[in-house]
Amino acid sequence: MPRPRSLTTPAIAEAALAVIERQGLPALSMRAVAGELGVGTMSLYRYVRGREELEGLVVERVLATVDLDDLGPDAPWAGRVAALCERVRDAVGAHPAVVPLLLVGRHRIEAPLRWGEAMLGALAAGGITGADRVVAFRTLLAFVLGAAQVEHLGPLSGEGTVALSRLPTDRYPHLAATAADARRVPPADEFRRGLHAVMAGLGIPVPRC
Repeated sequence: MPRPRSLTTPAIAEAALAVIERQGLPALSMRAVAGELGVGTMSLYRYVRGREELEGLVVERVLATVDLDDLGPDAPWAGRVAALCERVRDAVGAHPAVVPLLLVGRHRIEAPLRWGEAMLGALAAGGITGADRVVAFRTLLAFVLGAAQVEHLGPLSGEGTVALSRLPTDRYPHLAATAADARRVPPADEFRRGLHAVMAGLGIPVPRC
């Protein structure tokens, strides 16, 4: 009898991500990932406990691509804050199917923890501490995750915006006009201008573009 194939965590994460991107998030299962890897389902259970752990591996795989190495302590702190937010957007944008998983077990996954530590360090470098740092961090996190959802699950270029732009103007004048304007806003501009508005509201200097 052939010896069971040896698996690695990165290989399992890649297989799980491939299943999600090809078939959608509902298709993610131990059986589907095992099939992707060419092993039996029970063999996979020797490495992963179940779907929840698979989801965590996918989040780690995607967010591990966020580059933190050139955001040293000597870089301007506000620029580090903006860069950390924009790099998460870029990482998620490469794999938008994972958007619904972004809050999965983030307290147990290394990549989100490293990102959070870098963000909190940047805020501390700007003199934001205590409760103010808590609120700033949570607000920035909410913006980044919310922006990912609206960009990929309800984009300005999508059918919803078109439908809103065609609403009767006697009943919905502001919705119709705003939707018509929204169709001309590039996704990167939407994100950056929103981020800068949030930063300004938190008292963080907005980096010059």
